Amino acid sequence: MAAPKTELAEYVDRQIRKYEGIMVPIKASSSERMFTKKVPIEKLHPNPDDEFCSKTVGPNYSIYNRYVRAFQRFGTMEQSIKDEPITVQKVHPDGYMILNGHHRWAAAMRVGFKMIPVKIVNLTNEVDIEKMLRASEHDKRAALDLDEVIFCSHGSDVAERPLPFPMNKMFAERIRLGLPALLHYLGKKGYDVWVYSAEYYSLDYLQNYFKRYSVKVDGIVTGISRKDKKFSVAKKKAETMITKKYKETLHIDRDVLVRIFPEESRFEDYEIKAEPSDWSREVMGIIRKFQR
Repeated sequence: MAAPKTELAEYVDRQIRKYEGIMVPIKASSSERMFTKKVPIEKLHPNPDDEFCSKTVGPNYSIYNRYVRAFQRFGTMEQSIKDEPITVQKVHPDGYMILNGHHRWAAAMRVGFKMIPVKIVNLTNEVDIEKMLRASEHDKRAALDLDEVIFCSHGSDVAERPLPFPMNKMFAERIRLGLPALLHYLGKKGYDVWVYSAEYYSLDYLQNYFKRYSVKVDGIVTGISRKDKKFSVAKKKAETMITKKYKETLHIDRDVLVRIFPEESRFEDYEIKAEPSDWSREVMGIIRKFQR
């Protein structure tokens, strides 16, 4: 059953029709992506593949009204949402396509804001993945979740020493203790390292982040939480390409390492029991044992 038509839904429909067939994602420069910036609100365009724009789902008016009230109370977006700029991707012929933040964008229009804070990212796309695979010389890979495994995300996590100033301001995420050594070890043992994130990190941002720790990461896939149909198809195709490339995959999680052999439809799993300070050392020990 279609969502009822509203003034907001009609505006979104007009915007989608206006840019249908001509809006194409393009890469933003490093200077554009470095910091949150303010852009005119009319430069932001709804994402036609997002549920917010779907005729069967549409906006969640409870969320929308909550943002409207917050913006009216504080008078600016910065004070009311603080560390939540709208995540966007630069597009041709003009402006930015919203990746995350449709309800905030709509509420800002309703309140009458002229400028809106955005964080511009370059997402991993199919072409990027193809280039990564062509550059690889190995038939084994190790896959790690960036948000849960590599970056400190639990209160018990022990972090590596922060990067020196000003790099610690440019790269605020803290990497877990021992992760650089583990990723370096995997490379020495003939594994391509692939990292995955549900968040909208720029591909180049993460590449530069790992370079600061002298770590080579062979594959990066971001924005995997997106639910739009086009991205789901692209994600499935990309994963198929990756699976065909590698005869062995290590999925390394916080509590378990799973060793998968796709051609044989076989897997082995190893429990990881170490304390946070020894986690990476135990993972390397597990790999050392089965490599013998």
